[in-house]
Amino acid sequence: MSLQSQQLCAVTLLGNLVAKPDIRYRANPVSAVTEITIATSSKWLDKKTNKYKEWTSYHHVKVEGDLVEKTLLTANKGDIILVQGYLSNIKNNHSSVVHASFIQKFNKGYTQTVNQIFCSGLLTSTPLLVTTPNNKTLAQMSITINQSVYSVDKQCWQNHKVERELHVWGKQAQYLVENAQLSDNIMVEGKLSYLATADKTQFIEGKTVHLFS
Repeated sequence: MSLQSQQLCAVTLLGNLVAKPDIRYRANPVSAVTEITIATSSKWLDKKTNKYKEWTSYHHVKVEGDLVEKTLLTANKGDIILVQGYLSNIKNNHSSVVHASFIQKFNKGYTQTVNQIFCSGLLTSTPLLVTTPNNKTLAQMSITINQSVYSVDKQCWQNHKVERELHVWGKQAQYLVENAQLSDNIMVEGKLSYLATADKTQFIEGKTVHLFS
């Protein structure tokens, strides 16, 4: 994979640790590894009831090596965890996993949560326009992100790609349906979301989208 074909994938999460980490150790070389779950929440105004509603998302995060021992050995349920990382092809109980490249722990307390992703990729499906039961316009499509990531196990850089469904709302949705074509480059600022299905399929909910033909 050429350097020019590599793309951006940066995930930032700030939320509460759902359970105390179960830390394991691998051999050759010896390194710590764990998978944690972080809860983030978002609020919105339901115009029908004029009341605020809240939705909690649960993000599965894989942490390896020194990041585990420096940050998570003393972590407990409810602690505030800051993660920066990237999307992974790994799945935990059928749920997609974020791979941590940075992690920091704070004591329990109240804070506004953060759920952000900045990524670039290629369109691998034609945008499909959907009208929701609430009469809102949604465009659905798939994007592929090529990433260069460091493997703690193999102690080297590796290239891999992930594919995610992308949802975009409103006027941007209409624009993409009218203008986007397969293999166009796309840059997205948004958040990680999960379908209300048994496997909680992970997708990207785009807030701001840039299209490059």
